[in-house]
Amino acid sequence: MLRAAAKNFRDVLVVVYPADYPRVLEELARPDGPSLAFRFELMKKAFAHTAQFDKLILDTLNTIRCSNGDFSRGAPLENRRQLRYGENPHQQAIWLCTTDAAAEWKIHQGKELSYTNLLDVDAAARIALEFTEPAAVVIKHTNPCGTATGSSIADAYVRAREADPLSAFGGIVGLNRPVDEETARAIASTFIEAVIAPGIDEAARGILAAKTNMRVLTASFDRLRDDERSAKDGRSILGGFLEQDRDQVVEARLPWPPPPGDATAATAAIRVVTKRQPTPEEWTALRFAWRVCAHVKSNAVIFTAADRTLAVGAGQMSRVDAVKVAVTKAAGQNVSLKGSVAASDAFFPFRDGLDAIADAGATAVVQPGGSVRDQEVIAAADERGLAMVFTGRRHFRH
Repeated sequence: MLRAAAKNFRDVLVVVYPADYPRVLEELARPDGPSLAFRFELMKKAFAHTAQFDKLILDTLNTIRCSNGDFSRGAPLENRRQLRYGENPHQQAIWLCTTDAAAEWKIHQGKELSYTNLLDVDAAARIALEFTEPAAVVIKHTNPCGTATGSSIADAYVRAREADPLSAFGGIVGLNRPVDEETARAIASTFIEAVIAPGIDEAARGILAAKTNMRVLTASFDRLRDDERSAKDGRSILGGFLEQDRDQVVEARLPWPPPPGDATAATAAIRVVTKRQPTPEEWTALRFAWRVCAHVKSNAVIFTAADRTLAVGAGQMSRVDAVKVAVTKAAGQNVSLKGSVAASDAFFPFRDGLDAIADAGATAVVQPGGSVRDQEVIAAADERGLAMVFTGRRHFRH
């Protein structure tokens, strides 16, 4: 009824706020009655009020899941935290989360968080969660500039940082082990914006505290890993909201190659499509590359060793361009890609991307497959002596 009254504002006074009553009485006392400008002002207030009500309904509906014909209520986003700013200083932003999530995430020190800080922290945690061995990642603008595993978390961090030390300056660090004293000293030796880890050893706290502006966060990684199976990802678009199941790299949870006779849904599609089989070392590197590549913005092509990234080509309009960016990054760091492996988040539509990878020095490549020109790309890999693995599963990230 409020909307109907607002639509007919020329003939109807629609009043939604008691504070407007005195003005309404004044306007009614005018010889010519309420002015058109006043009627228009009331109309706008009415539509703002109904819009707020509709938003409340939408927010409530967004906490409800529909699965197999049943409805269930998710945890409401009750906690609000004002952020330093949004993507840019002129944008305001807040952090909404459930009560449970607020209890899991702890902010120990540093400047106020911004919107982009949290996006980068999220990206760092997602990659760190892919690994059970000690692993570290350095994030810049939601893309990994370096990811590595190591014999210790300090070893993993140094490898990740040195994968691209230029980009690591001012980066966001994700660790899948508590920050110990050695790791804290390594982190404090350069400029890092924020760190996310499952914990902080007491000996590390004083070292990190000396970097007063650096944000240090902890979260329950076990809880985050358990929640992945039912987690959803959402984002707004103009005039609406999108939601999807969280992408999970389940096909790489266990070592590659899959054991003979393993017919699980996650690994059944993994197959070698070239004449040459990957060596054991290449299998290890391909699995590492695949777990990282899934978290790089599309189009993505990355080059790795068995335990660290060597070059990352992220967010390009073509796969050839993605390879060129990665090769340029490697050259700038005097990193050789000879003997590396490569991963592409989606199939190669033409052989040019595969040829560019071979020219860069990679000896094996992993990709989803599924192009109408797969045979052309496979033939190119055979021609260049590369081993190539299809996973049957794409990992776009927009």
